[in-house]
Amino acid sequence: TRVRASAGAASFRRKKSLDACLEEARRHVEAVAAEADDGASEVQAAARKRAAQERIDRIQRAIEELPKAQEAKKSAEAKEQARVSTTDPEARVMKMADGGFRPAWNIQIASDTRSRIIAAVGVDNRGSDRGNLDAIVTQIQARTGRTPEEILADGGYVDHEDMVAVANKGVKSYIPLSANKKSVAPRVPRPGDPPAIAEWRQRMTTEDAKSVYKQRAATAESINADLKCFRGLDRFLVRTLPKVTCVVFWSAIAYNALRL
Repeated sequence: TRVRASAGAASFRRKKSLDACLEEARRHVEAVAAEADDGASEVQAAARKRAAQERIDRIQRAIEELPKAQEAKKSAEAKEQARVSTTDPEARVMKMADGGFRPAWNIQIASDTRSRIIAAVGVDNRGSDRGNLDAIVTQIQARTGRTPEEILADGGYVDHEDMVAVANKGVKSYIPLSANKKSVAPRVPRPGDPPAIAEWRQRMTTEDAKSVYKQRAATAESINADLKCFRGLDRFLVRTLPKVTCVVFWSAIAYNALRL
């Protein structure tokens, strides 16, 4: 699920604007230092200097994050248009459930379909879920000492390399098939498919697999709704990845404690 970040849409800037903001912030620091003798107390003067310096630090952090934002873009033109926030540089603009685009964090939640206990969580700033499956399984193994026999995930998690890594751990993936842009039937094994992918294609055409997969929405969506409606995970009031991750962990712990 994606959760609104503590960053305004207007805080996202391109390289040219970031450089201009940095120069302006540096001039502001110099002005604050020059105004130290304007009658303000030492505490007030120190607070002004600290606030001015923190703005410089945030802008510099945004400039450092810009290459990562550019790397996520496909075309050269898109890379040039990449923007990052001066208030929460690690946050990214993502497509939300309502179809709009807003600054957000991508939250991964793995839960047990029987007890509905959250077994693993993850946080990243990528707009895609691809490549997260094996990391979640690894976290479940570390937390519980057991490897899940099956894992249910939506179509956004389809990543052959990731799914093969999960299969090598003895985990069956239940992820819906989707037609590609070339209109090739997704259920038909293709030349070069690893055995695990060929098995997945065939598995998801069976009635048993469809029945098993129905448990995903009933489990995942109810937990997402609970976290957003009752645990405060509808919008972050903190910034930076470590703090956001901390909030997600506390939300999961609160949910599990009440569920138990």
